[in-house]
Amino acid sequence: MHEHIAQTMYYISIHLMYASIVGCAAWFLTRIRGTSATTKYWIWVVTALNFIVPTGAVMDKLWAPHLGWATPLGAIGGPIWDITQGWTAVVLAVIWITGALAMFLRLISRIRRERESQASAGLSNQGMVSGFIAAGIPVTFDIRHRAPAVCGIFKPYILLPIGIDRLLNQREFDAVLLHELAHARRRDNLIRLLYELSLCALWFHPLVWLAGAQMALYRELSCDESVIQRAHGTELVSALAKLALPERELPLQAAASSHLSYRLARLAGPAQTTKPAATLLLTSLFAAVIVAAVFQTIAHTACCFVLKH
Repeated sequence: MHEHIAQTMYYISIHLMYASIVGCAAWFLTRIRGTSATTKYWIWVVTALNFIVPTGAVMDKLWAPHLGWATPLGAIGGPIWDITQGWTAVVLAVIWITGALAMFLRLISRIRRERESQASAGLSNQGMVSGFIAAGIPVTFDIRHRAPAVCGIFKPYILLPIGIDRLLNQREFDAVLLHELAHARRRDNLIRLLYELSLCALWFHPLVWLAGAQMALYRELSCDESVIQRAHGTELVSALAKLALPERELPLQAAASSHLSYRLARLAGPAQTTKPAATLLLTSLFAAVIVAAVFQTIAHTACCFVLKH
């Protein structure tokens, strides 16, 4: 029994070590200027999911007969063997379970608040005005929803406040709609939910929290980028200024007003030039880091050996 627990903990430790290296690499690589915000967003999505998806374990299982060259790390295996004995393992398990349960209850509470917010906004057809379909995504107007947002996880739809077409001119309205369509087509709410679930399990890891913060930032910047590419950048600035609200962001809604101050400063500043060569370099470097991290995980976890001194 103890051997199986120690093997599992050893694998988790190695996996998180190399996932952390990927997280640090993502931080430095996304500082490269002249690269696409959309590419940076997907880098942080992959980084966050890499913490929770045991790619190395799957390969260990599938290719075990060919991984005889793998060698365990005694510097990690030895301490893990000792820690997983006696009351230390019990205390650590209780702490982790308590934290995971607290995070899961927090997520459930936030989702419940979001549903209550949607209900109070009149999603049961009260106060709602039928809208239209934009690029295959339903768009609905609501009298009590104060900011544009994408709602729904598997079937996203765009919710706009009634009167937004009078507050904004046509080009400003188009800019906001393009921003929300980018969220909806990319299924950002689903990606965000997967991240929140992974955070419940890895609540203790600071780089997982960092990945979430960077995902949230580049999620918005990448949608702004898609608007700018369609020559609506100036209109998006003026629309965001008109729609600026000190409104709390709901956990599973992609809203146009998120990270407002930073985005306005970025959009109103000098034009951000995206260089294809720099974006290609960024993608290649990150892909190399991911492949190297998975390889190194396999190299030290095949069959989940634990080196005991």
